Amino acid sequence: MSRPNVIFIMTDDQGYGDLGCLGAEELKTPNIDSLAEDGMLFRSMYAASPVCSPSRAALLTGRYPANAGVRAILAGHRRASGLTAEVPTIAAALKKLGYSTGICGKWHLGLKPGCRPNDNGFDEFSGFLAGCLDYYSHIFYYGMADGGCNPTHDLWENENEVYANGEYLTERITRKSVDFIKRHKDEPFFLYVAYNAPHYPMHAPEKYLDRFPDLPWDRRILAAMLSAVDDGVGEITAALDELGLRENTIIYYQSDNGPSRESRNWLDGTEDFYYGGSSGKFTGHKFSLFEGGIRVPALINMKGGIKPGVSDKPHISTDLFPTVLEACGGDPAEYDLDGESILPFLEGGEEKCHDSLFWEMEGQTALRKGDYKLVLNGRVVESAEPRAEVFLSDLNSDPGEKNNLADEMPELCGEMKKEAIRWRETIEENWEKKYAKNYTLT
Repeated sequence: MSRPNVIFIMTDDQGYGDLGCLGAEELKTPNIDSLAEDGMLFRSMYAASPVCSPSRAALLTGRYPANAGVRAILAGHRRASGLTAEVPTIAAALKKLGYSTGICGKWHLGLKPGCRPNDNGFDEFSGFLAGCLDYYSHIFYYGMADGGCNPTHDLWENENEVYANGEYLTERITRKSVDFIKRHKDEPFFLYVAYNAPHYPMHAPEKYLDRFPDLPWDRRILAAMLSAVDDGVGEITAALDELGLRENTIIYYQSDNGPSRESRNWLDGTEDFYYGGSSGKFTGHKFSLFEGGIRVPALINMKGGIKPGVSDKPHISTDLFPTVLEACGGDPAEYDLDGESILPFLEGGEEKCHDSLFWEMEGQTALRKGDYKLVLNGRVVESAEPRAEVFLSDLNSDPGEKNNLADEMPELCGEMKKEAIRWRETIEENWEKKYAKNYTLT
């Protein structure tokens, strides 16, 4: 590959069972499915966190979330700190190589000056800074009253607040993304298309809802929101085709974490779990370190440059930074990364994987080692009691993590528990030394 363009497309709370090419027959995602068909579909790609801010930080920095300085969901008010230039993003790394860089959509990595997109390697920013918005008024409501803040309008062009009341946010993100591509067609570019769909509030225009008249309401609204995203992916790829850029553009698509079960997805105050999103065959949802919270829809596509196929081996989103940097002529060794380049595999070589993959989320810690997965104090949904203090599963024979092997395999369980705790202790030490004093949660 020679100086390819790069587009990262990230969705929000899209579960493993919420994509056609991964088995969701009732949804319609033909454009995304097409990218998977002539690209590499990852059936064991992991987000580095089961919630959005740290997951996005990991994708952009190539580091585990705590090593990137973003460990949990960040606050939505304008005092909130987050990611800083102390931890380089892939945008900053590619900018050094002469790339034009842009983000369209959701940031959620800090609102305080010094933590915004233009402070972290992005030449252009069109989108919003907090975690979720009303899709039409572009106002951030959630948790503001509890935090002593009024609901806040949150739509930006770089450092300038702009107003587009009534424009459906998913369509705006697509429109701005296509515009970026057209304006930068004659130079290498990196574009981060950060959709907030299908994150609550559950909003979709009637034209998308009309595509799914027979689905239950909660599944119907999610299907409509993802259909709008899929249309957007189609518009982006059509623009690349029209400009003759498709064969020289890497497109990576991923959800940030598993599907939400939050009662606040409902707009009527119903205190009930939301059932629109699906983890497919996996246990767990957003906030959980069981598979449903962290194994996500993902694919990578570059016509003529990436071998089409399907990968069933475990990879993690931190691998994208070194992979893309290497593809664009940079040297991953210049950066402090937790990820490893998988470019040789994508170009047709042997598929290699990390010996161990780790996660942490509040009181939960997890380790995958080969086919075995250990979860300590694992929760299935937000705020639930731990399912077990120690849960060991064989993902080859039990991908749904139904059977706890901790008592049957005490030696393996003990070894993995020690490894997971050692990693967590290292994470905690680094966190306290470098980042804890500046951190602001919701």
